[in-house]
Amino acid sequence: MTAARHRPTPKDGPKPLRPAAVLFDRDGTLVHDVPYNGDPERVRPVPGAAEAVRLVREAGMATGVVSNQSGIGRGLLTHDEVRRVNLRVDELIGPFDVWVYCPHHPDTGCPCRKPRPGLVTDAARRLGVRPQDCVLIGDIAADVHAARAAGAEGVLVPNTATRPEEIAAEAEPAHDVLSAVLRLLARPAPASRTHRRPA
Repeated sequence: MTAARHRPTPKDGPKPLRPAAVLFDRDGTLVHDVPYNGDPERVRPVPGAAEAVRLVREAGMATGVVSNQSGIGRGLLTHDEVRRVNLRVDELIGPFDVWVYCPHHPDTGCPCRKPRPGLVTDAARRLGVRPQDCVLIGDIAADVHAARAAGAEGVLVPNTATRPEEIAAEAEPAHDVLSAVLRLLARPAPASRTHRRPA
């Protein structure tokens, strides 16, 4: 008989409040991952993604997408292709208040590529909220690590691309993106909090 795998437990303390903004990873979280996709016709939402975003917006929280798009730096995609795919995601699942993506090759050491915090801090700045008032939902460890590096909260939503050790490292991974959002909506709302939506 093998020993049960140790999983970290949530810290005791007061229940966290709803965030001011919910940020989403794009590929594998909102839409099925098509590597280096530059074709809007290949965009397919994951089940529950549109409802999850709708619920966030109806609850008065800002929304954003933060995405690594190294295909640009690799010469496999153009900015225009990424923007057209993002527009299709916006049409099918959004609208989102802000889009931020990293176009750099992984070897450049840029500050924005997840798991570094740049995309999260940039999205928070554009939304007019503090990074610590944001939650980032994503399907791999780089997403949650980027959130935490920025002072935000990260929620892992595993899929078939998520490594087992990444799942084991999280105390409370969510079953899917809708479950992650419902968990956030179950939190008490802050007494007062405002954010500036982009024009």
